[in-house]
Amino acid sequence: MSISAAQVKELRERTGAAMMDCKKALQATDGDIEAAIEQMRKDGMAKADKKAGRVAADGIIVVAEDDKAVAMLEFNSETDFVAKNEDFVALADSAAKMVLKHRPADVDALLALDDGNGDFETQRKALVAKIGENMSLRRFEVIESTGGAMAYYQHGARIGTVVALADSDDKQLAKDLAMHIAASNPQYRSADDVPADVRESEKEILKSQVADSGKPADIIEKMIEGRLRKYLAEITLYGQPFVKDPDITVEKLLASKGASVGRYVRFEVGEGIEKQESDFASEVAATAKATMG
Repeated sequence: MSISAAQVKELRERTGAAMMDCKKALQATDGDIEAAIEQMRKDGMAKADKKAGRVAADGIIVVAEDDKAVAMLEFNSETDFVAKNEDFVALADSAAKMVLKHRPADVDALLALDDGNGDFETQRKALVAKIGENMSLRRFEVIESTGGAMAYYQHGARIGTVVALADSDDKQLAKDLAMHIAASNPQYRSADDVPADVRESEKEILKSQVADSGKPADIIEKMIEGRLRKYLAEITLYGQPFVKDPDITVEKLLASKGASVGRYVRFEVGEGIEKQESDFASEVAATAKATMG
């Protein structure tokens, strides 16, 4: 059966798929556009399932906010190029808004939510099939007000931070701290929040470093205590020098404002994901060889 350019154009506008894929689908369904759409949807879901094992370690951080809370979400792709795709960004934004509205318990609950365009798992798979990369709505957090000002900061699309102050309505202070956290990446709020096992592990490392110093035991103990204090200051928000004024610590800044940090969250795209290293030249050579063969 002959397929007209008008039919291909209509199917392409309705599905967003490539022209050749549209033509093949119409040929397979004898020009029935509705049947072609259904078949492409099925094929697309199958393609998406095949790509599910590929590592998606790039992507974006997005936020949504209202008067009482901020939702922050990480949506991963395989490449930075796809992370800038309009449909990819739009889906991430919609998901963040639904997180803020519905407070899903986990990612699976989020994927089951419907924003009017179908549930997010179906939308994700459709976008994977359309673009050709694996994608993952990886994680999200909802940060509630802790009685004071709240602010978020985004460093491009790759780092996002949210700060909820207690005892202070100083919005600028919250914003400054959000920027500080983006830059300095504190692992804990204060020394009191550092788990005992983390402290002990670092202490053992410090002991091994000074064991052969030849100094008296009491001096060694003081050296270890001093280095441990320095380490705790480096990994805690309160102990770090404030980025906008390194002469004071964040703790002293907060004290001068009569404020404290109730909660903070920092997301960075791909953190904790083991990325697959590939030799691009070898990849191209292998592809060319397979094509010629």
